[in-house]
Amino acid sequence: MRRTRILTAVLALAAGLLSGAPTALAADPPAPKLAADTYTWKNARIDGGGFVPGIVFNRSEKNLAYARTDIGGAYRWQESSKTWTPLLDSVGWEDWGHTGVVSIASDSVDPNRVYAAVGTYTNSWDPKNGAVMRSADRGASWQKANLPFKLGGNMPGRGMGERLAVDPNRNSVLYLGAPSGKGLWRSTDSGAGWSQVANFPNVGNYAQDPSDTSGYASDNQGIVWVTFDESTGTAGSATKTIYVGVADKDNAVYRSTDAGATWQRLTGQPPGHLAHKGVLDAKNGYLYLAYSDKGGPYDGGKGRLWRYATGTGTWTDISPVAEADTFFGFSGLTVDRRKPGTVMATAYSAWWPDTQIFRSTDSGATWSKAWDYTSYPNRENRYTMDVSSSPWLTWGANPQPPEQAPKLGWMTEALEIDPFDSDRMMYGTGATVYGTENLTNWDSGGKFAIRPMVQGLEETAVNDLVSPPSGAPLLSALGDIGGFRHTDLTKVPSMMFSQPNFTTTTSLDFAESNPNTVVRTGNLDSGPHIAFSTDNGANWFAGTDPSGVSGGGTVASAADGTRFVWSPEGAGVHHATGFGTAWHASAGIPAGAIVESDRVDAKTFYGFKSGKFYVSTDGGATFKESPASGLPGGDSVRFKALPGGKGDVWLAGGAADGSYGLWHSTDGGTSFTKLSNVEQADTVGFGKAAPGASYQTLYTSAKIGGVRGVFRSTDKGASWTRINDDAHQWGWTGAAITGDPRVYGRVYVSTNGRGVLYGDSSGGGTTDPGPGPDPTPTGACEVTYKITSQWSGGFQADVRLTNTGTRPWTGWSLAWTFTDGQKLTQAWNAEAAQSGSTVTAKNVAWNASVAAWSSVSFGFTASRSDANAKPGAFKLGEQTCAVA
Repeated sequence: MRRTRILTAVLALAAGLLSGAPTALAADPPAPKLAADTYTWKNARIDGGGFVPGIVFNRSEKNLAYARTDIGGAYRWQESSKTWTPLLDSVGWEDWGHTGVVSIASDSVDPNRVYAAVGTYTNSWDPKNGAVMRSADRGASWQKANLPFKLGGNMPGRGMGERLAVDPNRNSVLYLGAPSGKGLWRSTDSGAGWSQVANFPNVGNYAQDPSDTSGYASDNQGIVWVTFDESTGTAGSATKTIYVGVADKDNAVYRSTDAGATWQRLTGQPPGHLAHKGVLDAKNGYLYLAYSDKGGPYDGGKGRLWRYATGTGTWTDISPVAEADTFFGFSGLTVDRRKPGTVMATAYSAWWPDTQIFRSTDSGATWSKAWDYTSYPNRENRYTMDVSSSPWLTWGANPQPPEQAPKLGWMTEALEIDPFDSDRMMYGTGATVYGTENLTNWDSGGKFAIRPMVQGLEETAVNDLVSPPSGAPLLSALGDIGGFRHTDLTKVPSMMFSQPNFTTTTSLDFAESNPNTVVRTGNLDSGPHIAFSTDNGANWFAGTDPSGVSGGGTVASAADGTRFVWSPEGAGVHHATGFGTAWHASAGIPAGAIVESDRVDAKTFYGFKSGKFYVSTDGGATFKESPASGLPGGDSVRFKALPGGKGDVWLAGGAADGSYGLWHSTDGGTSFTKLSNVEQADTVGFGKAAPGASYQTLYTSAKIGGVRGVFRSTDKGASWTRINDDAHQWGWTGAAITGDPRVYGRVYVSTNGRGVLYGDSSGGGTTDPGPGPDPTPTGACEVTYKITSQWSGGFQADVRLTNTGTRPWTGWSLAWTFTDGQKLTQAWNAEAAQSGSTVTAKNVAWNASVAAWSSVSFGFTASRSDANAKPGAFKLGEQTCAVA
């Protein structure tokens, strides 16, 4: 598994792709025709796929738990379905960095409240500062407090924590540990406002690699955890004793005994290590600390476990093994709230042969291990593992002892025992969340059962997507775990692409007229960087690299699969006939060009580099520069040729400080026309044509009509429909998009950390509102009202309004009455207000137009009493709507 997970093309993004105003045009373009269609969005199931550095259980409500990811947002556990619900899908394009969650905190006084400290990078890669998100409805909706510094959800040290904590006695008080020398911060108004704790004495000094000029590994990891001693406060008054962990090997732990007024370094503390975690057993008066000589999550060669007696100030080394015998650091750390004295820890950086989990039932006096050697290299496990729900977790490996497949884990920095159930434990790895529900079997000599507890949590970074006209509907190129062939989008594939297993797949293509022929390229520490399949991606064999290849780059298959063009990293563009046994340098095209193929003419290939378009008509042997001008000057471009249309090419990309948008060529790239109704575009893809349409459906991640979103056009780009909404934005979606050639309206969208999303139209909407719309909707309508989440004192609901008439709307206003005293608190994708018991929801700008037999959806949260009856009637103006 690759040990760095950095945003694809992040340097290009930071250079201006996400900032600034849209490109200025010579003349104002005509206003784009925008309609609304309601889509249902789901993940193509992979289950996991990335690092889960934090798991947090609420201490006062059973079954309430949260998980944070380094680039893919935060999740809430749903006990009824044993699944995770994503909470930060509403993060938009310009705030893409806020999908990286450096810490999460659940309020034990008011379990409805949850907080997330967000921000992906502290260096220049992320152009925006971090923020603290706060929710009063368990993450169903959020408010944001922007911070005057950056946070690093995907930076070194991200497995330490939790950096964000709520005072368990006075829950309006929160603390946040900041990186980059910014110190300790405090809020006294439930996360709305923040100020630095000016008298906190140490901002930290540890950086993974001070010589790193990018600022990634050289950043000061700062304040890394905050822990309250709840026994030193009473309800409504601030907790007096607070412990804070600092990234300083000689001064790692500080304490306040006067509710943060003053701070002192804990005397007698052990030097030479970083305290990754500080977990308090208040009943027994012990602060447990997990130490490593490095910040993690990948590194760490030595570690210790210490116990601090809060009453006497006594330090005790309770490490399970001698320091000389460690080759790892400790990080995962938890105590059993039901059985004081039970403590567990992980050897997070034990990459080989496996991670280790340690357990003590006597406050660290003695320990047992999750596995141990019988006679080397043979080992005996205290556990069983069942990964049948995520079979790819074996990586298809057949290792020699003492390694096993699947592994117990790696990068195991998150470890939590359920505070209400001593038998349930969850822990995060670099690829999944594992858990058990019979943990105490460990103590009785039996075996406890480990299985993935990750369904619903999707954390892959997507580089490329293809949907062939036959065979599997979806093939994906992913970071860290290679990619998958989905024959069923609702099921986890049995294995990632293998033979070879790329750590990251960078590019995919198939032969348009022979979809059984598939090619992929990717990164591998040692071995080939290209692979081929002759059975639609079910099985693979490695190709041969030309000299100098260091990375996957982009690859294109001829329309009939007889030849390939490859633009790898470290070498120039090459071409080959057959399956890449003999590559030849291509002439006339610069190294690093993006390459694609014509989907009709098997000898025609295209390339793009630094504002220039290149065309080959001899199978990639030679390229000629196109005379086309006005294309984007940088390399943040994606382009594709239309299936079935020779010489029909669409190109998306650019940057805010130059040409930016969507271009179309019908003459094989000799000339391009820029679409005047698309302000910015970053991807382009094709899907099955709409009923009655002669041209395939276009899809793009773009800015159209001043709105950022995912759009569809069924009339060659003349008009557009936004098919996502403000609740479904997923941060950055600029790597890839493709429609499904077999299902009209279905689209596959890439994300950087939320996996592969696919959308299906609920209403079958059209893109053009047509002539003569009703200024005020009076035709037939239908409403679907669905309560999607409910908790003590509140609930969330989705409303779908369908135009069942014959004429389109250009505005709408829907009203209903609550009968059980429900009170609206927040709404999205509609302007909503309540007067007495009557709620009125009106369109916002982008979803005002609703075509005949199309739908528009919006959502809201509201307070409630014990009863929560659904409204029995809805009115659109004076028209009563049918209730589905």
